[in-house]
Order: sequence, then C-alpha cells, then structure tokens
Amino acid sequence: MSKTKHTPVNELSCEEFDEIHHPRPMETDFGRLVEREISRRGFLGAGIAFGASAFVVGAGGLRPSTARAAGHGFGFEAIPANTLDTVTVPSGYNWHVVAKWGEPMWSNGAEFDHMTRGTGESQELSFGDNNDGMSLYNDGEGRSVLAVNNEYTNLKIMYGGSGSGAPQNADDVRKGKAAHGVSVVEIAENDGKWSIVVDSPYNRKFTADAPMEITGPARGHDLLKTAADPEGVHCLGTWNNCGNGRTPWGTYLACEENFHSYYSSSDPDIEIGPEFKRYGVGPKDRGYAWAMADERFDIAKHPNEPNRNGYIVEIDPLAPDSTPKKRTAMGRFKHENAEIVIAGNGQVVGYMGDDERGEFLYRFVSDGTYAEGGDNADLLESGRLFVAKFADGGRGEWVELTPESSGMASQAEVCIHARIAASAVGATTMDRPEWVAANPIKAEVYCCLTNNKNRGKKPNAGGDPTPAGGPNPRVGNLYGQILRWRPDGGDHLAAGFDWDLYVVAGNPTVHSDANAGSANVTADNMFNSPDGLGFDSMGRIWIQTDGNYSNKDGFAGQGNNQMLVGDPETGEIQRFMVGPNECEVTGFAWSADRKTLFVGIQHPGERGNSHFPDGGDTTPRSSIVAISRDDGGIVG
Repeated sequence: MSKTKHTPVNELSCEEFDEIHHPRPMETDFGRLVEREISRRGFLGAGIAFGASAFVVGAGGLRPSTARAAGHGFGFEAIPANTLDTVTVPSGYNWHVVAKWGEPMWSNGAEFDHMTRGTGESQELSFGDNNDGMSLYNDGEGRSVLAVNNEYTNLKIMYGGSGSGAPQNADDVRKGKAAHGVSVVEIAENDGKWSIVVDSPYNRKFTADAPMEITGPARGHDLLKTAADPEGVHCLGTWNNCGNGRTPWGTYLACEENFHSYYSSSDPDIEIGPEFKRYGVGPKDRGYAWAMADERFDIAKHPNEPNRNGYIVEIDPLAPDSTPKKRTAMGRFKHENAEIVIAGNGQVVGYMGDDERGEFLYRFVSDGTYAEGGDNADLLESGRLFVAKFADGGRGEWVELTPESSGMASQAEVCIHARIAASAVGATTMDRPEWVAANPIKAEVYCCLTNNKNRGKKPNAGGDPTPAGGPNPRVGNLYGQILRWRPDGGDHLAAGFDWDLYVVAGNPTVHSDANAGSANVTADNMFNSPDGLGFDSMGRIWIQTDGNYSNKDGFAGQGNNQMLVGDPETGEIQRFMVGPNECEVTGFAWSADRKTLFVGIQHPGERGNSHFPDGGDTTPRSSIVAISRDDGGIVG
C-alpha cells in the first residue's frame, strides 16, 4: 500500500518524503502518449521483444538456453526465495555475524542496551547504524581493516526505547549523528569466526561531526563559505553515505546521498530557491531534528551548509591520523557509489549514479595519471565531469559539463549544481541509477536502474521529462533493470559507447507483458529493484536487491530482499542468499583469499517484523555477516 501525506514523517522513505514536500506535476498528455505507444508496441510472448527502437536486449535476454550450457558456472546450488527472519545461504555454506549496530569498537564503550538503545556517548564508541557500502583492506602485516558506510538510522528503532520513536533532546541528536557516517574497524578471524578487534589502532569513526577538508574546483567558493568556515575550505561531517568506491591506491570512497533529509528551517516562511528545490532541501527535515541541537542544520541561519554535502569523500582507512577529503570535482548530487577504473593511458575514470527518480549517470576523468606505487593522493582533486546521453538503438555518448556547455559562470558552480548542469545539456533521465560496476575481465560497465514508478508519468525534480524508451523502457517501472555499456574501442576515455540491458527484472508468474521481465528472469530466480552491484575476480556479477518485500500481488513469490550471481556472457542468474525480514541486502567485500564473503544486512524489521540478528524480543540491528563454505573453499 502506498503511503500518503498522513503517514508519520519518520516512516517515510526519502523518495516518499520528497514527493510529498516537493511534488511534481503529472506528465498528463505526454504520459498518456507514452502509455499508448508502449501498448501499441506490445510484447512478444513472456520475453522482452520490444520494437527495435525501444531498447536493445543483451545476451541474457536473447540466449536463455545457452545460459545453462556455457559460461563461468556457479559453485553452489541456487536457493529458493523465502520470508524467513534469518539469513539463508546455499547447502554447503554457513554464515555468522561479524559486527552489528551499537557493538563497542573500544573497551570503554558500553554493550548495546536493548531497552534504551544507547546514549550519545555509547554510540560514539560503537559501530554505526544501517551499514551499506564497504571495502576490506590489508595493512601488509596480515591485519584486515573494514571500512563501512553507516547510511542513516531508523528513528522508530533507534528511539523506540523511550517510546517516542523520535529524538527528544540534545543527547538524542548526539546519538543519531554518531550513528551516521563511516565506521572503520579492524576485524580478525578466530576459530572460523570473524569479529571486531576492540581497541585496534585502526578503529575510527567519521560521524556527522568529523572534520573534513574540501578540495577541488568548489574549494573556497562563495557558495561553500559559512560563519564557522569563512574561507570555505573545511566542513564538519559526512552522513547518508550509501554505496562506496575503492581506489587502486588504497583509499575508500564514501558517497553522500540523501544529505538533504537533515536540514530544516526555523523560519517557516523561508523562500526556497530553485537550487535547493532541485536537491530536495526545504523547511522540513525527515524527522532527525538535528537543528534542535546544532544550528548549522538550520538553513534560515546557515544557508550555505547544504552546499557542503553531496560529494564523494575520500578516506584512507590505513592512516589513522588522516583527514577525509570531499572531492568536489566529482560533482555534487545524491551519490550511490563510485566505480573507479584506470584508463589505458593511466587516467582515473570514476562512474557514478545519482539515485533519484529521473536523475543522471555521470563519469569523472582525472587530469592526472595513476602511477603504481607512486603518489596518487590528489588524483581525484581535479578533472573533467561528464553526463550520459542515451539514444534508442543501443548507442550513447558522454557530454562534458563545463561553464560553456551548461551556461554556468564557473566550473565550481558546475560541480556544486551538477544536476542543473546535466539538465542544461539534455542528459538522459534515468530510473534511479544505483551501484555501478566495471567488469575486471573486459571493458564493459554495468549499472542498476533500480525502479521508477514515475517513469513516463512525472518529470524529475528539475522538470525534465521522463519518457519511456532507451535504457528505461517501461512506464511506471516497479521492478528495475541492469544497464550495460561498452566504451568505444575498449577505451574508458572514449566519448561514445554501445549499450544494452543485461537483465530486466520482473515477475513472470504474475505478468505476461513488460513486467514479466527479460528471458533470463524465471520463476526460480526472479527479483525486483536491483541495487548493490559488483564483480568478483572470476568476472561474475553479484546483484543485491532493495525492493518490495511484501511477497504479494505483483511481488508474489519474490520473498525477502536477496543476493544473486550472474554470468555476463550467458545472462544466467542464480539466487545465492536471502536476507531476513524487511531488510535491504547491501554492500559486500571479499577476504583476501576469497574464502569469506562479507555482506551487509541493513534495516531489518524496518516495519516492525524482525528481531534479526539476536532473535527473541530483541531490537533488530543492522549487521555485517560473513559467509563461507563448509569445506573452506572459495565462495561462489
């Protein structure tokens, strides 16, 4: 059931909150035209045979029989969907919890209190909430260091101990801010079980109050200057970090997404300009109430503060004294993740999605070149920013965002208002671009377009139309798809590329039209809302979902959110793991020997129907689990 304006604000998703407070007009005549055109084209059978101009299907849609006869193969027996309040893995595999929200990282931290859910002080000494993207690092001496995003908090759970379900005082705000950001923890394996190394010198937390350095074109710009930072070069905190990135030089990229949800105004009559509206900043926050205890979150008093969020944050997890750097050259928007590849000439290429309905897909190209073993610390400080335009028929191009192409006064403004610059050049509106992943075997890149119920019905936040077609073929897309593109000549610096769709998610047991999905989606592997994405060293693609877990109506039989494995060559997809009730399965990393797969379980029981991982009547807690084979072999 969809939510309405009467739903308590702390129970709304970011998308639902934005739609209520920043409504977009229906695309009326345009939308009806698209619906009629899609209906006219129709479908051939249960597969995805759109008209040739609609979109191009990848190998997964064209050769379903080949998928079972060739390819990389999978080292496990696929598991069925389910709605169990636990983690389900294939036969011959096992799992255990590595870290969970509120678990102390230092010996002076208090154990998690299921009644109160902790205090500001206890949370500052503990693992953060709602873990998302992650990467594992080795310090060269056999120590494993895990960097993990702590995206946000479930207010009803965090403050449920008091019965309020919302922050009531300054310490509540302190606790909430400390639960956000990035947790860096050393983990170690003992007797086959991984756990946090308490008091490790590598253990750090980067919360909403952690000092950060601003770098790149926007550094020192007037739009980033505040009373506390009149030079516009330093800021406090990172929060709502969603997916992540990992650089070849050993740093971690935390990606700021829905930063706007934390700002509010003490002046109810404040005028909200178009730049703030495009990013969702308004007079009301999403229930976090941070302005109650920290006035920098009051846009009536500090109107430039929101311009200091929405960036890629580079962190060195193996340098405990280092300061994180916000890389403004990579653009400001609601980042999902950042996939880093090295072009043939050594330049760094970063692919990034902006996770909002109708927003865009970006590419960053560094000015400098990568030198293995050299000083690569500032490679992300300067470079060129591009946005993708897709054409029907399987071709696309990268358009550079510059003052000349966007009509803006400077590159700093282009980076600060990247969404507006992308609209100015006519970029293709996408179905919520989430994680991007590059194939390590060959030059091709994939992106999860998780869903977009507004496709063909409403414009994006900037008023750009969202017609169905190209890589976004379905009106009112509820299931999502995975886009693939191949740069011309295998060169990630090329302006042009070919594209197709690796998979179109759907439910073939309920639908016989577009919503059945592509030919490589069956009753045995069906899913919705692909979100997390990454490759293993064998070139297999791992897919994580964050979608509808109602298990009824159009989602009947799809069960809880899950993790699947795909073969890029054949299109075959198998279900590897199912998460507990009402969770998102998000973020993963491999141990150095690939015998352990670390996976994130975010917001179990967000609607009140889980007690994962401790069971009984305990508080549900976001966690990281370790999955391994019973025989000690390589996972997957």
